[in-house]
Amino acid sequence: MTHWFEGPLAAFDTETTGVDVEQDRIVSAALVAQDTAGGRVRVTRWLVSPGVPVPPGATDVHGLTDDHLRRNGRWPAPVMDEMARALAESCASGRPLVVMNAPFDLTLLDRELRRHRASSLARYLDGTPMRVVDPRVLDKHLDRYRKGRRTLTDLCARYEVVLDGAHDAAADATASLELVRAVCRRFSTGWSGCPRPSCTPSRRPGTRPRPGPGGVVRQERDAGDGGPVVAAAPGAARRGVTGRTGSGHAKAGPRDTCGPAFPGGRYWVRTSDLFGVNEALSH
Repeated sequence: MTHWFEGPLAAFDTETTGVDVEQDRIVSAALVAQDTAGGRVRVTRWLVSPGVPVPPGATDVHGLTDDHLRRNGRWPAPVMDEMARALAESCASGRPLVVMNAPFDLTLLDRELRRHRASSLARYLDGTPMRVVDPRVLDKHLDRYRKGRRTLTDLCARYEVVLDGAHDAAADATASLELVRAVCRRFSTGWSGCPRPSCTPSRRPGTRPRPGPGGVVRQERDAGDGGPVVAAAPGAARRGVTGRTGSGHAKAGPRDTCGPAFPGGRYWVRTSDLFGVNEALSH
């Protein structure tokens, strides 16, 4: 039987001016797609002239300077529109979307859309479910007691995934996609089946979500514009909550819901909504 993680996947990554989703800007991004494991990878890239200075510390990470972005980057408004449309089209096709540290990238894109398009990521999705797989959350859920860092570089080394050109958006997205395949292969040994990621329906604002069967992403409506707020990655306490699961089946805890209330909300990825991993392991 062919598992979902051997089939079509897409991956998204950004490089930015910093780590503050409310204030920092996207300077480059990439969306990659692969129809089957080992198949050709299709890459769409964007380079943005953000209209604000790029701090030296950010340039040290990704190598993109103010001068290079002014000369070669495009104005943010049309680029953000293209990114959001590309993600919406990919999600509409039913492909799981791999995003390493998804709370950061998806929230930052949402803020850029609000800033430059007077819109939001939710409006572009227009009700299309996001089947997001965050490799960090996946690894943390499957190997929760392992000590050590779980950056993209660390996880690629652990799962023997090639990462050429770290902190290039296309390279990071491609490595994240391959990382999901590698993690799932390692932990799928002995499984009788690995359900395809699915998205559970949204609930009323302020209600407590329950784990859905095989859900990778749970959406909650925020009080701002009805957009999806996806649950939080473990260890992301500074973004509002820490995802929790008990022994055996995943459980939704009181800090496992939709997090801080403020206009717009932030995108989170729930540990307890990963693709039915507890159920798969119990077979």
